[in-house]
Amino acid sequence: MSLIASIVIALVALLHVYFLVLEMFLWDKPAGLRAFGQTPASAAATKVLAANQGLYNGFLAAGLLWGLWLGPEGFGVKVFFLLCVLVAGLYGAATASRKILYVQALPAAVGLVLVYLSRAA
Repeated sequence: MSLIASIVIALVALLHVYFLVLEMFLWDKPAGLRAFGQTPASAAATKVLAANQGLYNGFLAAGLLWGLWLGPEGFGVKVFFLLCVLVAGLYGAATASRKILYVQALPAAVGLVLVYLSRAA
């Protein structure tokens, strides 16, 4: 179970690295416009805000990777950062797009369950 939990956490971290790239570097490029349903004008107007959001996603990824690097001693770090991702996903689903519930919140919730199951084993 520990290996599966680590794989899920790594995937959540990689997903947030992807969000970082989209929001910080591709926001006003074709990939970013498609991913977020933006027009060039709206992307230009919100580019600085998106870059800030991307930076936060990078911190989430870094925290998850740090937890993995710590191994079993990183239990608290993994839980904290997965909870941060879950809360961000729930908030995003409530305020921006329901799709965020499935792309961000659900993987974090699965990771949390697996982390707790692997600790109990």
